[in-house]
Amino acid sequence: MIVPLDEAVRELVHDGDTVALEGFTHLIPVAAGHEIIRQGLRDLTLVRMTPDIVYDQLIGAGCARKLVFSWGGNPGVGSLHRFRDAVTHGWPVPLEIEEHSHAGMANRYVAGASGLPFAILRGYAGTDLIGNNPNIRTITCPFSGQELAAVPAINPDVTVVHAQRADRDGNVQLWGITGVQKEAALAAERVLVTVEEVVDALDPVPGQVVLPARVLDRVSVAAGGAAPSYAHGYYERDNEAYRAWDAIGRDRGAFTAWLAELTATAPPPAGPAAPEPAGRGL
Repeated sequence: MIVPLDEAVRELVHDGDTVALEGFTHLIPVAAGHEIIRQGLRDLTLVRMTPDIVYDQLIGAGCARKLVFSWGGNPGVGSLHRFRDAVTHGWPVPLEIEEHSHAGMANRYVAGASGLPFAILRGYAGTDLIGNNPNIRTITCPFSGQELAAVPAINPDVTVVHAQRADRDGNVQLWGITGVQKEAALAAERVLVTVEEVVDALDPVPGQVVLPARVLDRVSVAAGGAAPSYAHGYYERDNEAYRAWDAIGRDRGAFTAWLAELTATAPPPAGPAAPEPAGRGL
């Protein structure tokens, strides 16, 4: 259950898979994304509500053939230049895109987690996504006659999320600003969770989400594994790293140098559990 990250990625993620690396604002599974790049995985369909710089990196590394998303950008900075280059110029490989609303993506995950073939919502009315995205249809309510939007469930081959901690049995606990990590995990065929540390017991925390070991496949310790995003109670967001990425991602040469450095560098060892920081869980 608890294995090194490189081993977990090798076991769970394969060429051609549909992969969701979810996290909203914080707890973004950056270390896992970098390991996917290091292992040279290809032809992935990447899914995420809000792809940011780690998806820019995966796309620039040639890992992706398709992106399913609802918003993409370098938050607080601007565009994702590797994403734009792949869409407009096919570099390093062409990228197909499928765009949805936030509500549409969230409901797709919920449908997948619920074992339903599709989700129904009021969203998309008045947008040009209907008619341009074949995975957005309209359906008539059999009770009221109201026209609603229907979108297919998302069932990733692999969902990857980052969390604060796991116990030694592989139960995972996350808290703070959470997105659709729980739904994305429950919708997936296989689940990998990276964590800041492994502890003997999961002390309750207000607003926590607990993913039981029975719905997970592998847990890997990756201290700092959400950086440059933040992990509530462990470290803050590295705003300078997001600003610095704009110049790297904007230039193919700078990006290629960054990629060469990443792929030449082994991930840091898991090491001992991190010390308990002051104020955790508040």
